Amino acid sequence: MKRKDERQGDYSRLITKTYLWGFGMLLAAVIIIALFYAIFWQNKGGDFVVSLLQNFFPMDYYDALYIYQTVFRNNITLIWLLAIAIVFFLLFYFFIRRFTRYFNEINGGIDALVKQDGKDIVLPPEMSATEKNLNTVRRTLEKRTLEAQLAEQKKNDLVMYLAHDIKTPLTSVIGYLSLLDEAPDMPSAQRVKYVHITLNKAYRLETLINEFFEITRYHQQQIRLEKEPIDLYYMLVQMIDEFYPILSENGNKAVLCADENLAVWGDAVKLARVFNNILKNAAAYSDPGTEIAIDAREQGDHVAVSFANRGITIPPEKLEALFEKFFRLDEARTSNTGGSGLGLSIAREIVSLHGGTIEAKSENRQTVFTVLLPKGDAVKN
Repeated sequence: MKRKDERQGDYSRLITKTYLWGFGMLLAAVIIIALFYAIFWQNKGGDFVVSLLQNFFPMDYYDALYIYQTVFRNNITLIWLLAIAIVFFLLFYFFIRRFTRYFNEINGGIDALVKQDGKDIVLPPEMSATEKNLNTVRRTLEKRTLEAQLAEQKKNDLVMYLAHDIKTPLTSVIGYLSLLDEAPDMPSAQRVKYVHITLNKAYRLETLINEFFEITRYHQQQIRLEKEPIDLYYMLVQMIDEFYPILSENGNKAVLCADENLAVWGDAVKLARVFNNILKNAAAYSDPGTEIAIDAREQGDHVAVSFANRGITIPPEKLEALFEKFFRLDEARTSNTGGSGLGLSIAREIVSLHGGTIEAKSENRQTVFTVLLPKGDAVKN
């Protein structure tokens, strides 16, 4: 009910103006008839009607006078009201013709909306509500057009990046297979080496394609979560143990600070994928011999898990892009880690499906990734 009243209030100026016009037309009709009565009818009205009847109908003076007396004079009030109504409707006719200009103004606004010239639509003050709505629609259409253009650009970039990343291992596979085909008498040791390299490149190609389809399914929300209480502390300890060989290659190590009873409600497999992707990224860009600090703690109804590493400082304009598909920090799009650029994008989609958030901050050569997840039903366990 309140919304209806608010909508009526939006047109209050038009409604008020319409009421004033209606009252003005009625008052004008009364004044016109009153003036007509005072100037003409009061002194000459009866004689005029009698004369008119004599001229248009074959009757004498007394018959005309009798008709005037019985028809006009005895019903004078009704006749005057009818005269006022006639004048009122004549004025109303001209008012309607004038009123339709508002519809012309609206049509002009719609034409401007279709043209999308970027200019605000201006209507008369009485149509301020319609003007506001049309401008809201205009801005919405402009926003959607821009989003569509950005989506098209992202799609084109996605195809380009995917083609680029597929081409690299595919070229290697074709190259080594060509060598094997062209040299049937190749030494056995060299043949084994080339077959091994070719197989690794083929696995790399398969991994890239699988990750691409996976991120597409996450983005379209075709993935179902199988939630259960998760011992988050144990999950993180197990992950650190699995990463020990990778971290030790450059003298790095991961240090965990968390409550042993820390739990969260979620899909264990998919959340493990999130933390693995973040730790893998941290390991790839950490300075040799430095620690990766993993901190997990409760924050109200949520659990926050952060990964902090020392390395390059990521510029602010690139922080959000870290979670975009195929984004890599190196401009040449070649990575020593062999990453596809999909890991963090997949991580964001998984966290989003859990109702959480993931963000990155970087300053003074320290980068921190923070995952915030709702504890959910894990609080009860």
